[in-house]
Amino acid sequence: MRRSNQSSPAPSRRPPVPEQRGGAGGVWLHGLHAVAAALANPARRLKRLLVTEEAEATLAARLPRADGSPSWRIAPERADRQRFGTFLPEDSVHQGAALLVEPLPNLTLDRALEHGEGPVLVLDQVTDPRNIGAILRSAAAFGASALVMQDRHAPPETGALARAASGALEVVPVVRVVNLSRALDELKKAGLWVVGLDGAAPVTLAQTQAGLGGRRVALVLGAEGDGMRRLTRENCDELSRLPIAAEMESLNVSAAAAVALYELVRGEHR
Repeated sequence: MRRSNQSSPAPSRRPPVPEQRGGAGGVWLHGLHAVAAALANPARRLKRLLVTEEAEATLAARLPRADGSPSWRIAPERADRQRFGTFLPEDSVHQGAALLVEPLPNLTLDRALEHGEGPVLVLDQVTDPRNIGAILRSAAAFGASALVMQDRHAPPETGALARAASGALEVVPVVRVVNLSRALDELKKAGLWVVGLDGAAPVTLAQTQAGLGGRRVALVLGAEGDGMRRLTRENCDELSRLPIAAEMESLNVSAAAAVALYELVRGEHR
């Protein structure tokens, strides 16, 4: 197997069903960061907001109007902590706040590219929602313009994903595509240099970037453990690696994304 800069995550013990109890088309977001970011996102359609007294006060302090009243677009419903266990997974760290929302609309790739001039992340069959959430958090921190993933082989928007993203789900455009190879072709036509992250690549990501003359990068990361699929790898303009120590064979995909994005940002300021 080709050596990768990524590795498999620990098995998840989170119950798979309760996240869908919001009803048709509804998703329960939970945790103060995720809920506050969704309340502040005008593109997010809100259905219900359940909060404890303490969480309501915290959210009001984070999202005030000039007159001191909350700037929310929905009236909060007061609830005790026991009630959250009836519609969230039992191990959810909800911090006394849960928001029922409709999933964000899927953007087209060309619209997402207008979001900024930063790199674009492309995920090839990355399936763990918490890994994707962590990748979104790094994408927001390092100015990535968008996250692209194949609709068929990626998890839907869930509370676990949103909580791991810590508000970044509302900030970084997510593009779900039917055909990943076609999306890579579109990125190339838009002027981006498509770089696949591969632990066996002959050059480092820093070396690749140094030769691009400031050209915008689309960074492709493969599935946990297996790396990129053959066709995805062949559709990249170039393969690059992260220079990790020989004693450590690989990195988790979300860790690899964070390091790679930092390297790209650092390279822009050399």
